[in-house]
Amino acid sequence: MKKPKITLGLLLTNLFIAFLGIGLVIPVLPTLMNELGITGTTIGYLTAAFALAQLIVSPFAGRAADKWGRKIMIVTGLFIFGLSEFLFGIGKEIEVLFVSRILGGISAAFIMPAVTAFIADITTTETRPKALGYMSAAISTGFIIGPGIGGFLAEFGTRVPFFFAGGLGALAAVLSLILLTEPERNEENNEGAEAGKSGFRRVMEPKYLLAFILIFIASFGLAAFESFFSLFVDHKFAFKPADIAIVITGGAIFGAVSQILLFDRLTRIWGEIKLIRYSLLLSGLLVFLMTVVHSYFAILLVTFLVFVGFDLFRPAITSYLSNIAGNEQGFVGGMNSMFTSLANISGPIIGGMLFDIDINYPYYFAALVTAVGIGLTLVWKKPAEKASKVVKAI
Repeated sequence: MKKPKITLGLLLTNLFIAFLGIGLVIPVLPTLMNELGITGTTIGYLTAAFALAQLIVSPFAGRAADKWGRKIMIVTGLFIFGLSEFLFGIGKEIEVLFVSRILGGISAAFIMPAVTAFIADITTTETRPKALGYMSAAISTGFIIGPGIGGFLAEFGTRVPFFFAGGLGALAAVLSLILLTEPERNEENNEGAEAGKSGFRRVMEPKYLLAFILIFIASFGLAAFESFFSLFVDHKFAFKPADIAIVITGGAIFGAVSQILLFDRLTRIWGEIKLIRYSLLLSGLLVFLMTVVHSYFAILLVTFLVFVGFDLFRPAITSYLSNIAGNEQGFVGGMNSMFTSLANISGPIIGGMLFDIDINYPYYFAALVTAVGIGLTLVWKKPAEKASKVVKAI
């Protein structure tokens, strides 16, 4: 493929824009609660609607990326994303907002596995981990910086952030339609292929199952932390949207920079499994500490550091799965998206119910779930036949 770095840059931009839109809703949640008179539980369901749609569509989308092509799925997903954001911007009733978030979930299900498979096609086994690290940075930065941008734009109007994201999504779709070329399938991905097994049987294989469980656990912790962060600091510290924007934007930048600087080095030193373990340990500890800090500086520090753990976890687990997936890159991308969606459904729903009881409870529960994940990594071993190769720069 011509100019693979330019292609990679466009793919990463698409992911950033899509996940930016996901996070935009977070800083305006307290305002929406007041406008519509809804509870934390309803907010949890609204947040989970996105993930539920993503969950339902992801298995189909992963297979479709393998069967029909990467480009068509990416472009279609971006157009749906733009529509969902515009709809949220004009929606005045809770039902319209739910429809918007459902469309957003469908768009994410189309985009994420297709981009993952696209990257696998334009990289080699040696260059793929770093490319996937950049992919993860784009996802994490978009998802985490979205609330920051949403908070700043909300100063001009509660719905302004969504019109902004919708315009970006439409622009990205047009650019992808014009500039992306369907990649040739990477022959390295044909190694170790196993045909004739159902998706469920593939998921239940030991080499996949524990990794997918850990994706669920880490995504649950992040969803519980971020989905209720704005409500938490609004109720506990009277933060305004601009304050939320400052804290989360700073955390996003710090986490993304740490990921780019540390991921390759730490993978070489520890390997993927140990890096996953230590990332979960850092994240779980800091999520718990969020319930005991009181000063603005302490909140800032904890928020900055908690995203480092999550931002190192994602590329480590994605790299592990890519290395063992063979020619099933689309399938693995779809399952990664599916288990992330499961967490993004259950995290906000459970968190919303717990939030209505006590604002600290969602974070206690997230820390507990993360601790279970740490325990699982202690018995996790990489398949001998798919040992990781030394990470090299692109």
